[in-house]
Amino acid sequence: MSSNKKIKVLDINIFSRIMSYAMAYKALFIFTAIFSVCLAAVSAYRPYLIINGIDRFVYTKTEEGFLNFVMLILIALIAEVLLQLCFIYLANLLGQSVIKDIRTKLFKHILKFNMAYFNNSSVGRMVTRVVSDVETIAQFFSQGLFMIVNDILKMFIIAVVMLVINWKLALIAFVVLPVLIYATKVFQKAIKTAFQEVRVQVANLNGFVQERVTGMKIVQLFNRENIEYQKFQDINKKHRTAHIKTVWYFSIFYPIAEVLSSIAVGLIVWFGGRELAENNNVTPGEIIGFIMMTEMLFRPLRQIADKFTTLQMGMVAGDRVFEIMDTKSHIDAQGTFKPKNIKGNIDFKDVVFSYLKDEKILKGISFNVKQGETIAIVGATGAGKSTIINLINRFYDIDSGTILVDGTPIKDYDLNFLRNEIAIVLQDVFLFSDSIKNNISLQKEDITIEEIKNAAQQIGIEEFVESLPGGFEYNVKERGVMLSSGQRQLIAFLRAYVSNPSILILDEATSSIDSHSEQMIQFAIDKITEGRTSIVIAHRLATVKNADRIIVLDQGNIVEEGTHQELLNTNDGFYKNLYDKQFANQQIAS
Repeated sequence: MSSNKKIKVLDINIFSRIMSYAMAYKALFIFTAIFSVCLAAVSAYRPYLIINGIDRFVYTKTEEGFLNFVMLILIALIAEVLLQLCFIYLANLLGQSVIKDIRTKLFKHILKFNMAYFNNSSVGRMVTRVVSDVETIAQFFSQGLFMIVNDILKMFIIAVVMLVINWKLALIAFVVLPVLIYATKVFQKAIKTAFQEVRVQVANLNGFVQERVTGMKIVQLFNRENIEYQKFQDINKKHRTAHIKTVWYFSIFYPIAEVLSSIAVGLIVWFGGRELAENNNVTPGEIIGFIMMTEMLFRPLRQIADKFTTLQMGMVAGDRVFEIMDTKSHIDAQGTFKPKNIKGNIDFKDVVFSYLKDEKILKGISFNVKQGETIAIVGATGAGKSTIINLINRFYDIDSGTILVDGTPIKDYDLNFLRNEIAIVLQDVFLFSDSIKNNISLQKEDITIEEIKNAAQQIGIEEFVESLPGGFEYNVKERGVMLSSGQRQLIAFLRAYVSNPSILILDEATSSIDSHSEQMIQFAIDKITEGRTSIVIAHRLATVKNADRIIVLDQGNIVEEGTHQELLNTNDGFYKNLYDKQFANQQIAS
């Protein structure tokens, strides 16, 4: 995911795309705009009242009608406060409504990515996109767009009022405007570049922290605390430097803006005071009112630079979010075939597959699994065993060849239907921070607690689960850290069993368990594989021995195939050598 893409000062395409989400809330958008206009008008009306009040009552020392004047100012202040309240609330409501839709669409899009995308993407960076960047888009509306529109309207109305009241004083106040506008433009360009670097460093920091927290056990086991600490310091320093750069630009711009504003006020006092003393072409109320209006004219201009930065921040964030939305990394899921049931016949025909171009993992393999048959796939690490499992589930699309289930290419199946018919138990079990019950059912409404308990009883693990505090309601915490690796394997096996799959896949499912758990798993394997098509990535000897057929892989090719005994009888065979090296000392379960 690119992070250094250059974005225009105002990228119309990104701006329009963000605004398209706001159009789903037209009424809210219109009301926000109306309140923005009314707020600008009322804000400009207040100094006009003060000018009249000073000239009519204070300067002339007239008491009659003064109370009404005070009440009118009070009403104007209350109206301004109420309008400000409604404007800010509606702008933020619109922003949060928009990002709710964007975040929902983004997450739904991410859920459909193939595994290759996740293999090549940093989790921390993706979290930054989904959380931080999307939240920044909300500020595009709440603190950016509408605030800028409100400020521009306020400045325009105040400028018109100033020209109507006294065009000479107005021109004096406008003298420094070109300088301030130029400074604002320079600042805006510089701060946008600095912000892009901040977002890059935030993503880097999030990615680093997420990976180290997840892998803290490895960090401590291999005594890498100091090394990782030094790496974190370097990343954190870059993060700080990027932020300091933005602070530096702000620290230059705001004093310049304040000085220019003060110069404008000084010119008004000088020119207005001289006119008042010499020929009364200026009133005291006008001088005081113009000082107020000059501040009201210059303050939004100073703030617009900041708000325009927020607007650009929203567009930069939007660009990063839309980059993910526009990523085409989905499995082609146009298949619609949904048979009443899947028998479980699987055929691989000349299947070629590579994760990276020109680095083939499977080199034209062909084999079949008949309905109800249990086959084991063995081979050295990297031979392509787990790749076969990934392809059956369509986590990846093959380079060439055909994979068929019950005689139909898997591409023709509805993807969700196909995966619902396949259950997998992996070596590295992932459990959510939730109850055992929800980790087993994955919160599918059609799986009841009674079915879960009955399944647990059938495969002999109900006693283990009930021994935990709360039984099936026991929260296993993040990634199941409250359970041992063997217990997590048992939960994963129960999860697969409850789903009642047509095809069962065990990917090194018994490699991390003790002998007691292995006995329970072996009992469950015998039960669940009965009459069901099963593919076992073999590790434990008992599983290999009991398979109907064993397929031996080596460097992406099928080198041997047969039963356990047939392969052992092959002199100098690949499987026999593997057996002698890895399994000869293990006690074969009878």
